[in-house]
Amino acid sequence: MTLPTDHPFAERASLLRSDPLPASRIQLDSSLRRWFSRNLGLWRSRRLYFFADGEALRVDMMLRVESFSEPIEGEAAYRFTWWPEEDFQFFEKQPRYVPTGTMEAYLCGHQLRRSRSYLCGSPSKSQIRQVDEHELIFESHYQEWDILEHIRLVDQDRYRARSIYSWKDGALELAETHHEIRVEEAGAAIRA
Repeated sequence: MTLPTDHPFAERASLLRSDPLPASRIQLDSSLRRWFSRNLGLWRSRRLYFFADGEALRVDMMLRVESFSEPIEGEAAYRFTWWPEEDFQFFEKQPRYVPTGTMEAYLCGHQLRRSRSYLCGSPSKSQIRQVDEHELIFESHYQEWDILEHIRLVDQDRYRARSIYSWKDGALELAETHHEIRVEEAGAAIRA
């Protein structure tokens, strides 16, 4: 049955009959995508590293989190860029850490695929568990490393608390705490 064009439901009925948009153009928002979008912007990251040998080091970093307007891969794509604000000789004492860099990350279901891994330069995958609307847990396994990272957004997303534990060959090698303050809101999405 076709409704007359002046019928109040005619427009709604024609929308129901029309062909749906291709699946690639429809992007449903998920709780993980919402959580990641709350992290966009520029962050000042005050970090403490506690090494297995008893050494404790501090470094203050800047971290920019951006999103791509169209995901290259997965459901959403992000770029992380970091550089030191005050290094306190951290990189001289721990030369395996890279003081500046860029990493792309792709959200694929409950997995984050990174263009470079946390403690080495090769790509990696992290499994994601959502604790609640404010906190995610990332579990990564690559080479000889097992890494557990908690990131919690605090006080209406003005702060982030990060705790990272890294096991090398089954022994806890490193524990980190990062207190992060949002310095700048998100900018425009990156066009690929």
